[in-house]
Amino acid sequence: MTQRIIPNIWCAGDAEEAGAFYASVFERASAQVVARYPEEGLSARQSAFAGQALTVDVSIGGYRLTLINAGDEFSPTSAISFVVCVDPRDFGGDEGAARAWINRAWTALGEDGRVLMDIGEYFFSGLYGWVEDRYGVSWQLKLMDPGAAPEPAIIPMLVFGGPLQRKAEEAVALYGELLPPSGIVRQVTYPVTEPPHVDVPITYTEFLLAGQLFASFDSPIDRDHPFTPGVSLQIDCSGQEEIDRIWSALSAVPEAEQCGWLVDRFGVSWQVVPAELGELMQRPDAYAHLMRMKKIVIADL
Repeated sequence: MTQRIIPNIWCAGDAEEAGAFYASVFERASAQVVARYPEEGLSARQSAFAGQALTVDVSIGGYRLTLINAGDEFSPTSAISFVVCVDPRDFGGDEGAARAWINRAWTALGEDGRVLMDIGEYFFSGLYGWVEDRYGVSWQLKLMDPGAAPEPAIIPMLVFGGPLQRKAEEAVALYGELLPPSGIVRQVTYPVTEPPHVDVPITYTEFLLAGQLFASFDSPIDRDHPFTPGVSLQIDCSGQEEIDRIWSALSAVPEAEQCGWLVDRFGVSWQVVPAELGELMQRPDAYAHLMRMKKIVIADL
């Protein structure tokens, strides 16, 4: 199945470096520059990037992430993290080898980073840890049960905390209406047994959007790390009609609309773009036209 939703990670001028780092840390991973800034016609703010990488695609086990090379306007937060599903079957059924890889990756990702949940055994996994790397990107390394159904290499997880507590169900329903095939795959509700205590159980959900697996979690913590454009979700659309439909349903912050980007009512950033955007950007002056747009109008590129 084609991956129609591609997480994009905002990098502060170091996208190529970050791509090379991820390609070295993860199994079956690669990174390549797929687009560069024009040599001329850039704004004063972007002029220092002339000719440099604009986007770097990272593939991890066949799952695509895009790194955006830009300024320091935005940073990723743990509100959107990436669950790395480590299956012993990918190591010839050798659980010891899978555990050893998790520990190596944990060490590499944690260098100059920050631990969010220490690595160890939890009720949901025999080995799990949550770490924020040197680029601010959050990764959850999770040993999978070899008897369970296979999972994709990467599952993006959206954490709803602070003023967004108890909003995950509403968000999942909205996104599912817009991006079929969709639906809840698994949902687990459990009490909070550690501080900060909340009386209402919290819910973890795995769900499909455009046939891809995502997860959501209602955090009991008043988080100071909200959704930001530091991690955005790019939707590859089949044409102008689909762009118009999704844009109309999602965009909730008019001042955030630019170059196909929008922010929804939960604060999540999306890029609503034509699937053939790479080809369209080969048109004369397409980059300059795109910079003047809010919603993308294909005919005007």
